Order: sequence, then C-alpha cells, then structure tokens
Amino acid sequence: MKEKIKKYLKEIIVFVVVLTIAANVFSYYRSLDLNKEKLDLKTITLLDGSLYTLPNNKPVLLHFWATWCPTCKFEASNIEKISKDYEVITVAVQSGTKEDIQNYLNEHNLSFKVINDEDSFYSKKFNIKAFPSTFIYDSEKSLMFSEVGYTSTLGLYARMSLAK
Repeated sequence: MKEKIKKYLKEIIVFVVVLTIAANVFSYYRSLDLNKEKLDLKTITLLDGSLYTLPNNKPVLLHFWATWCPTCKFEASNIEKISKDYEVITVAVQSGTKEDIQNYLNEHNLSFKVINDEDSFYSKKFNIKAFPSTFIYDSEKSLMFSEVGYTSTLGLYARMSLAK
C-alpha cells in the first residue's frame, strides 16, 4: 500500500512540475510580441475621471485585464494585494462602460487604480493579444519583466522587489 501511495505522489509531483514548466514556456512565448519599450505614460485618466501622474523614481506594475476573463478574475486578488505596497496601474480592456467596471470592482472588493481602455488604445500600444498581461518597469521606467497569464502574489512581489 505504501508503495502505491509513493508511486502516486511521485506521479503527481512530476505532473505539477511538467505543467508548471509548460505554463511558463507558453507564457514566455506569448510575451515575445509585447511592447518592450520604456514606459512613456506620465499622466493618465483613471476610471473615476481623475488625472493621475505616475511618480518618478518608483517601479511600476502595469496590468492588462478584462472583466470577462476567468484567469483575470482568479488573479485579481494578487493584483489587489501588491497594489497596497507598490505602484500598480491596471488597464481594463473591452470591459464595458466605467459603470460596468466599477460594479465589477465593487463586487470583488477591488480598489486598485484602473484605466478604462474602451477603445483599445492602450492594448494596441502595448501589443496585448491575451489576458492577463503584466509589465514590470524599474524606477527608470525600463521594462524588467513581462508576462502573459496568471502570476502569483509571491511572483509579483519577487519581481517588484528586483525592479527597484
């Protein structure tokens, strides 16, 4: 009986490792076409209509998501957590009116900064083809990391700590 349990545990561990590697390779492949230029956003209009100026000399996490995206919904709490400690700007793409997005944020207890990208201006500028997509820029606004797909809270914190 112990041998069967060991065998199944080994198979599960191998499966998880292979799945993790495959997901990271897939994410890397999908991120190859993303915009790799320096972040040139200075002042942006947030969902509530207010103007927000990105601070100088701070790393920035720029996150593209959509209300209709199941992976984005699963990842939203990770973005919410990191937004409490770092500069985070999110872009809601093709997610409806500002009221629709605000209702979504309220329903899921989310308070991070949001740009409504109704006309896909930002998603085209950054060449977004899949959701979620995340960019991490250092304090000089040079791209340090980009990723397509789910990112864990720990992964976000690790990357942001390196982006200083």
